[in-house]
Amino acid sequence: MFLFRWIRRTVTLLVLVALIAPGYAVSKVWRAANNPIVRSADVIVVLGAAQLDGRPGDALKARLNEAKRIYTLGLAPLIITVGAGAPGDRTTEAASGKAWLRSKGIASKNIIAIAEGRDTLGSTKAYVSVMKKRMVSDVIIVTDPFHCQRAMVMADDQGVVSTCSPVQTGPNVISQSGYRYLLREAGAYLAYITVGRRGINISDHLPESDILTKVGL
Repeated sequence: MFLFRWIRRTVTLLVLVALIAPGYAVSKVWRAANNPIVRSADVIVVLGAAQLDGRPGDALKARLNEAKRIYTLGLAPLIITVGAGAPGDRTTEAASGKAWLRSKGIASKNIIAIAEGRDTLGSTKAYVSVMKKRMVSDVIIVTDPFHCQRAMVMADDQGVVSTCSPVQTGPNVISQSGYRYLLREAGAYLAYITVGRRGINISDHLPESDILTKVGL
């Protein structure tokens, strides 16, 4: 009888967790996207997205625009672009981003391009390593609104203090993203906090053709 009650309670608990956890993840992702808190920091990090032979795609261009906006406001003195290239690419997302920022009048000495990272975690580890070498710890992450929560949690887990400045233009603003993006990010966030932190990395890298929801870089 005791064993039966224990099994029943365990099953009930698992069902409750299965029902509550997705709602929790959606709530966290939604709130981070809709209520961003941005403060002055040591660096601005632009997470990569698709580039087309050196030309930033729409999603990456929107992130670069936002980085330029908050840099011009004086929220940080340095911009880091991050992201590797796909097999066969002649350049990288990081290099493409740096070139775009330079073309908009930002001095090269104030931009660091890190050509590493094919998913969010890999990119985060790459830029945090550079930050630690420079002995700085505060970062403003520029990415898509629904990507903010996961990007910030990963950064914080690597030992820096992060806020997120989501894009205000482009294909991945909240009004254009839709529930598909929200649910995808909620699932990715939930996967990270449950198994990702235990060393089981589920890559969020997407094929180059899926630009609209290419949020993992």
